[in-house]
Amino acid sequence: MGGSKTEGGTSSSSTTATVPVIANRRDPYEVLSVSKDSSDQEIKSAYRKLALKYHPDKNASNPEASELFKEVAYSYSILSDPEKRRQYDSSGFEAIDAEGVDMEIDLSNLGTVNTMFAALFSKLGVPIKTTISANVLEEALNGTVTVRPLPIGSSVTGKVEKQCAHFFSVTISDEQAKSGIVIRVTSTAQSKFKLLYFEQDNGGGYSLALQFKFLIYDIISCRKTGKVTSAGMYFLHFQVYRMDSTVKALAMAKDPEAAFFKRLEGLQPCEVSELRSGTHIFAVYGDNFFKTVSYTIEAICATTYEDSTHKLKDIEQQILRKRTELRQFETEYRQVCFEF
Repeated sequence: MGGSKTEGGTSSSSTTATVPVIANRRDPYEVLSVSKDSSDQEIKSAYRKLALKYHPDKNASNPEASELFKEVAYSYSILSDPEKRRQYDSSGFEAIDAEGVDMEIDLSNLGTVNTMFAALFSKLGVPIKTTISANVLEEALNGTVTVRPLPIGSSVTGKVEKQCAHFFSVTISDEQAKSGIVIRVTSTAQSKFKLLYFEQDNGGGYSLALQFKFLIYDIISCRKTGKVTSAGMYFLHFQVYRMDSTVKALAMAKDPEAAFFKRLEGLQPCEVSELRSGTHIFAVYGDNFFKTVSYTIEAICATTYEDSTHKLKDIEQQILRKRTELRQFETEYRQVCFEF
């Protein structure tokens, strides 16, 4: 197992949403353009493509698209549930209606659709903006994006238009996967961007892996570090930590005295995950609304920084020990204050 260390924000944790019944219902197989013997994966892929096609971000002035979006969601709520699908195949909508008026979709397995549509499912028809442009996601899912190779040990500098993305393929060997890989993006122009990770879709395209088996934190928002904005995904084979400065800031806002003792509380362990050998797709997404994004993306094998790795692990252990000492000191300090 390897540690996946990330910089910046994480994806939404919403996992379910209620989908209301649609009037004048059509056969859900017809709506999703799949056959009755289609596999779960084929149904999911069809749903993703149609949901992106009729997404409110792309059809703000088209109320018909909003209705189609609802219809697609409702159809998937039936076919994605094995029991409801069996009931529909046996007795049609009557069996479904007998179970209740509303249905729930488990969003945790939808990949692309998970975070992006969670809010929309709770208020269907309301044009809520998504995190990533629906156009970018649809082009990726259709496999019509241009993917440039990014060899390990190399870097590429470029400019990406606002609300657009540049895609890169990183191919790693078994040995490199075992050693650990780092994908990092920086911008000396302090541009706002996101580093994205995509997985191969059965339809031949790429789906945004907001949540999937091996990678938990997959959408990484850039953050400012001095005069450079940066974002990174680190796949390392040891426990890694990142410092969340907001913990100290929140403590200081609540109790300036407590902030001293909370200096090291922001050191948090990252999720343990795995990056296997093969070709992986990453993208730099222009998160600026008014201008292009200047960036440099690089792919690095961790063996290049073996000495730094040992030093980093040693420093992290020292910080953890100091944090334990601070916690103990705070307990003793407050006890003395209480006594006096």
